[in-house]
Amino acid sequence: MNKISAAITAVGAYVPDFVLSNAVLETMVDTNDEWITSRTGIKERRMLKEEGQGTSFMAIRAAQNLIEKSGIDPKEIDLVLMATATPDMPVASTGVYVATQIGAVNAFAYDLHAACSSFLYGISTASAYIESGRYKKVLLIGSDKMSSIIDYTDRATCIIFGDGAGAVLFEPNHEGLGFQDEFLRSDGIGREFLKIDAGGSILPASEETVKNKQHYVFQDGKTVFKYAVSGMADVSEKIMERNNLSKDDVNWLVAHQANKRIIDATANRMGLDEEKVLVNIHRYGNTTSATLPLLLSDFETQLKKGDNIIFAAFGGGFTWGAVYLKWAYNKQ
Repeated sequence: MNKISAAITAVGAYVPDFVLSNAVLETMVDTNDEWITSRTGIKERRMLKEEGQGTSFMAIRAAQNLIEKSGIDPKEIDLVLMATATPDMPVASTGVYVATQIGAVNAFAYDLHAACSSFLYGISTASAYIESGRYKKVLLIGSDKMSSIIDYTDRATCIIFGDGAGAVLFEPNHEGLGFQDEFLRSDGIGREFLKIDAGGSILPASEETVKNKQHYVFQDGKTVFKYAVSGMADVSEKIMERNNLSKDDVNWLVAHQANKRIIDATANRMGLDEEKVLVNIHRYGNTTSATLPLLLSDFETQLKKGDNIIFAAFGGGFTWGAVYLKWAYNKQ
């Protein structure tokens, strides 16, 4: 029997209806459309506004979209991996709830948290489960309700983030398609530059932490930008070198949508033309764990069987990496 590789065989997505445009943000904080667009590439982002709805709400809908499009029976799913930085609640796994709600009653499930690299690390994890031969269908979902942890009076962060979810199904492949290689990295030096101070075991929630707004995201933008530019570019170049890929061999760059300038720097290091770089940051902003699957969903019809795809991401902590994958199907 040929070697088993883990291939993406279906994608799904969900974004909330409410659009928070740069024009609206101009009325909320001291900023403007030209400043936001020139520095980030973002024009608008989505927000999940309905009371009582969180990360799981979007994850369920992204998974249901995938199930409807692919026609798979959710009972056949072996594992649900929930990539998220904004779980519904502490302790109780969001992925477990999502699996139950979509009817994946024969699956086990858990959450995977590596900040904005969560989905990228999830690709590695899902692929390893498939290649082990023990599991046939692994559903990887990236979902984040970033609006739940953003201070909309802080112009350093409120312009960047949005809400959304995406899902992919991994299955065994015997044609040499799917997962090929990975180069994943992390460095605890990033712990202080992108974080939420309160709500964890070091600084539990209290009246004081709430009053001091310590439950919102803090980001040292310049430092994170510097590390992200070098980190994403380095690993993307490294994985090309390790697999003897020239710029002509790479069909698509699927990069984390944090900042257009970071995406451009990564593409330039790889020597890729603009038309090979998938971008939707202008529509959604940074949806954290959802950026990579949202790209796959938006551009699914352009991806062709056998295409060489490089995924790249960078997240808080710091976490970052690149994955090389061969696309396994043509969208009908």
